[in-house]
Amino acid sequence: MLPDADEPIMEAIELLFFGYRDFVSDPDVILTSYEFGRAHHRVVHFVGRNPGITVAELLSILLITKQSLARVLRQLIERGFIEQKTGEKDRRQRRLYLTAAGLDLWRRLLEPQHRRVRRAFAAAGPNAERAWRDVLLALLDEEHRPEVEHVIAKDALPEGTKDRK
Repeated sequence: MLPDADEPIMEAIELLFFGYRDFVSDPDVILTSYEFGRAHHRVVHFVGRNPGITVAELLSILLITKQSLARVLRQLIERGFIEQKTGEKDRRQRRLYLTAAGLDLWRRLLEPQHRRVRRAFAAAGPNAERAWRDVLLALLDEEHRPEVEHVIAKDALPEGTKDRK
C-alpha cells in the first residue's frame, strides 16, 4: 500500500473497479451468446443513443483507433445490427443506425444496467443522481468534460450533427 494512501480514496478507487465489474457482467453474458465483446457493446450503445452518428463522431466519443472501430463496426454491419447510410448533405459521411435487430440487442444490453443503476440510486438516497453525475464528470480529464456533457445531454447532439435525419 502507498505510505500516504488516503483510505477513503483507495476505497473509492476499488469501488469503481468492483462497480464496473458488476455493471458490465450482465451485458457480458448476453454479448457472449453473439460472440461479441465490450467494444461491440459500446458501439451499439452510442449508435442507439445517437441515431445517424457519423463514424468520425463515434471515434471521437470512444477514443479508439479507426482500425479498432472498423473491425467491430464491420462485424455489427455484416451481422445485421447496424446499417450505414451516406450523409444527405455530405456524401463522404457514413451515418450509422441500429437495425431492428440492433435495437433489440441494445435494449437487452441496457435493461439490466438500467435496473442496476436505478436500484443503486434508490438505495443511495434523494441526491444520489446529482452526486454521481458530479463525481463522474469531475473524474474526466478537464478537456473532455464539455464534449461528454454535450454527448450525454438528452436534448443535444454532438457538434456537427444538428441535421441528423
